[in-house]
Amino acid sequence: MSKSEGFPVDIKTTPPEVEVGLKEDISPCVFGQNRASSSSRVLTQEEPDTLSREKALVSDFKLMKLEKEAQKNWDLFYKRNTTNFFKDRHWTTRDVTVRFSMPQFESQRLVLLEAGCGVGNCVFPLLEEDLNIFVYACDFSPRAVEFVKLNPLYCPERCHAFQCDLTKDDLRGNVPEGSVDVVTLIFVLSAVHPDKMKLALQNISRVLKPGGMVLFRDYGLNDHAMLRFKAGSKLGENFYVRQDGTRSYFFSKEFLSELFADAGLQSVSNDYVLRETVNKKEGLCVPRVFLQSKFTKPGQSQSS
Repeated sequence: MSKSEGFPVDIKTTPPEVEVGLKEDISPCVFGQNRASSSSRVLTQEEPDTLSREKALVSDFKLMKLEKEAQKNWDLFYKRNTTNFFKDRHWTTRDVTVRFSMPQFESQRLVLLEAGCGVGNCVFPLLEEDLNIFVYACDFSPRAVEFVKLNPLYCPERCHAFQCDLTKDDLRGNVPEGSVDVVTLIFVLSAVHPDKMKLALQNISRVLKPGGMVLFRDYGLNDHAMLRFKAGSKLGENFYVRQDGTRSYFFSKEFLSELFADAGLQSVSNDYVLRETVNKKEGLCVPRVFLQSKFTKPGQSQSS
């Protein structure tokens, strides 16, 4: 499969993902400045100094406390924001629709797993398209899963939502082994402790069909949000905690590729997406960096 068949690289049509705390007054900056890139953005002359000042890590006690309270902090996030924080991700719908509108899939029912479904911003645009699809949707937060089940579009015949910690709860308790065609992993892995990311990917791999695909999008190295963290926020290399206790990791493509390879998944495409947005409140045009990738489980291709 070529890159052009997958996630859209024309990010002008993609709504910007917002970092917690940066929701208000964010809109695209200058039209046409969004692009895919094999390398992350180059830091300005001042930005390395900003990062170098954040060398001190939080205490081991705080690190353990944040890990222990990770689920509670995400549950509180959804209690505060309900279903209003994230925009629906129709660009993911387009990617899945293009891939599975090919003739060889016309008679098949697509099985999709949204790992880290939140309140269903990817699930429900897919169901609205009325594709021949069944969606498994799981999230760390029980409150988020309840929001999914309360959505008028939720239908047990087409969707099964359940609570799951991807790092320790076996997905096979809800999803048959080797049954999933596509997994979406959208702004999810960054919230997991780096030491546990491989466990999450191995868990996902068990329910993925041979030749099945993982669609990944998350925060990239040198994203503007990475430079906004204040002293006392650094948990480890490229790993930070927000004021509300939720955490965020910023990926390099090399780290991500190695991580997926260690979990037995092969890279199909793996690129940075460079984007500029304007914060109207602060009058700033800020550089965003995301990593947008596709990985496949070795075996017979679905398109063969």
